[in-house]
Amino acid sequence: MTLVTSAAVEIRDVVHSYGATRALDGLTWSAAAGRITCVLGPNGAGKTSIIEMAEGLRRPDSGSITVLGVNPWGADAQHRARVGVMLQDGGLPGSVAAGRFLTHLTRLYPDTGALPQLRDRLGLAAFEKTTVRRLSGGQRQRVALAAALLPRPEVAFLDEPSAGLDPHARLDVWDLVREERDRGCAVVVTTHSFEEAEQLADDIVIMAAGRVVAAGTPATVAAGASLADTYFELTRPVR
Repeated sequence: MTLVTSAAVEIRDVVHSYGATRALDGLTWSAAAGRITCVLGPNGAGKTSIIEMAEGLRRPDSGSITVLGVNPWGADAQHRARVGVMLQDGGLPGSVAAGRFLTHLTRLYPDTGALPQLRDRLGLAAFEKTTVRRLSGGQRQRVALAAALLPRPEVAFLDEPSAGLDPHARLDVWDLVREERDRGCAVVVTTHSFEEAEQLADDIVIMAAGRVVAAGTPATVAAGASLADTYFELTRPVR
């Protein structure tokens, strides 16, 4: 199943196993520039595995993955500066103050001037002098999101970007994600939240057992039902 014919992220026939367990089983989907693609699926569906492969952190056993036309495994620094990554575990250094960490990251990219805006939009000033390990879960989420968006990426992989946030902060994050989409970024959001997918998605991919079981616009995927009902019907475990 494909979502678009010209995509910023192309995943084709990807297979990957962990020992005897087939985690990805011929997975194919794509994500377009200027659109938000939400990837949903139960635990163990393979969401994290395929996103880590698209980020260049893991190699598939077979199949192909391209991000902005490049195989992400072994991509050079110039290509990596075009891709923003928000990891599932944050990937943040615990002993460094949040603001110092983000300032350091700005030196790794061409100057986009994004940090002042992100500091304001995500309320980072209130805790930027606090070391990352002392931040609350929601504060770490905001730092991780800022780190992903600092280079003004052409592709952004955001793993549950609003997890752990209070309702007001969640709305602010969703607005920021939409703005990234509107400036042309291909945004890939993995989430367990139907509300988040309904609020953000231009396209939806539902995964189960390492395969795509539905892909398309929210209206196409739901086909007149609610997204939640469609999801549970498609991902119900076989007994």
